[in-house]
Amino acid sequence: MKSRLVASAALSALVLLGATGCTFITPQSTEIKFSASDGVNIADSDGPLEIRNAMIIATEDGSTGNLVAAIVNPTDKAATLTVEIDGLDPLTVRVGAGDSLSLGANAEPLRIDDLDTMPGATIKIYFQSGDATGTAADVPVLDGKLSYYADLVPQEDDA
Repeated sequence: MKSRLVASAALSALVLLGATGCTFITPQSTEIKFSASDGVNIADSDGPLEIRNAMIIATEDGSTGNLVAAIVNPTDKAATLTVEIDGLDPLTVRVGAGDSLSLGANAEPLRIDDLDTMPGATIKIYFQSGDATGTAADVPVLDGKLSYYADLVPQEDDA
């Protein structure tokens, strides 16, 4: 009787280990960082500002766009984000200490005239803040065909 109890306990332990042991060798998908929306997160470990869900909402012909993103300043000092696209004048936005800006929601998006990039493409944008060297990222260009982006398309009278 005692040997059956020991065998039963050993079998239970083996089944339990077999059912849960895979987490020791398999990467957890919840640990994989990704952009959960249409935009991209910009990783600049040296800069004080964090850029999340960056995208451009452009006109149908791609001539003009609005940069939409969340910019977070987790530091105790105000900081300026400089946004550069080859051939265009740099754009800047200031974010207060411990504050965040949501371009396109609680702040005006950054208008990009002479964008010359069709919706559906990506465009290389250089983001720099603080004393950091900055980083470049391929940012998606979208249009206003999705209803929740329709209000973010630049209008002619916004110029």
